[in-house]
Amino acid sequence: MAKIQNGTWVVVADSEKFLFLRNLTDHANPNLEQFEKETEENPSDFEQSANRPGRMNDGGEGQKSALDDTDWHELQKERFAKDLSDRLYKEAHAGAFEKLIIVAAPKILGILRDEMHQEVTNRVVAEIDKNLTGHPVHEIEKLVKRELDAA
Repeated sequence: MAKIQNGTWVVVADSEKFLFLRNLTDHANPNLEQFEKETEENPSDFEQSANRPGRMNDGGEGQKSALDDTDWHELQKERFAKDLSDRLYKEAHAGAFEKLIIVAAPKILGILRDEMHQEVTNRVVAEIDKNLTGHPVHEIEKLVKRELDAA
């Protein structure tokens, strides 16, 4: 069972926001301190798209097929997760943390797993696939401890 030791970083993320938290105590009574927060605007795909999806001739007279347009909203979610992965690598490489707990929405957690450098994955002690970015820090403390105790 993973525990939230003193100094463990807890990263809480979704596709548009992340919180960096540090545990100041122990697992019995975690006290997470938020020391960084980043939020990114990601308008809907409709707001980001400039044109209607294209059409392509199928070869026959009057036959056309619609082409899928790029989903800019989803693409930005993936970029945000990749940027977070890069940031975690820089922090790990600089020795900013020894242990890391990642709490992320399932899709973002999957992207992070794919993108994280070995230096970061070696420090991951637990992953929790929940979106807790909308919760206050005192609730995140309780929910993370409960998830780790249940594992």
